[in-house]
Amino acid sequence: MDQAVIVYLILNDGQFGAADERESIYALENRLEKAIEDASVGEFDGDLFGEGECILYMYGPNAERLFVVVEPLLKSSPVAAGGYAIKTFGVEADPSAKEVRVTW
Repeated sequence: MDQAVIVYLILNDGQFGAADERESIYALENRLEKAIEDASVGEFDGDLFGEGECILYMYGPNAERLFVVVEPLLKSSPVAAGGYAIKTFGVEADPSAKEVRVTW
């Protein structure tokens, strides 16, 4: 899993978001995980809440194909409005890996 799509969601309420906002994000995560699995493009690897944002981690052999699968779900989710994704082409820890920021 040499490539990544990292999604940044802006939380509306405090450091960790309101309870209903977190529930909406968990529902989105379930849809993302299923879509990624059904399309066999990688894996959903979890989230990180804090400092007014939620970060979603997804990895696969091709960041572009992975993003094509998750983009419609992100665009149609109210909880993802105002967010963005970073597509990383190469190992995330490699400083020379190409990164592309995508907003919706």
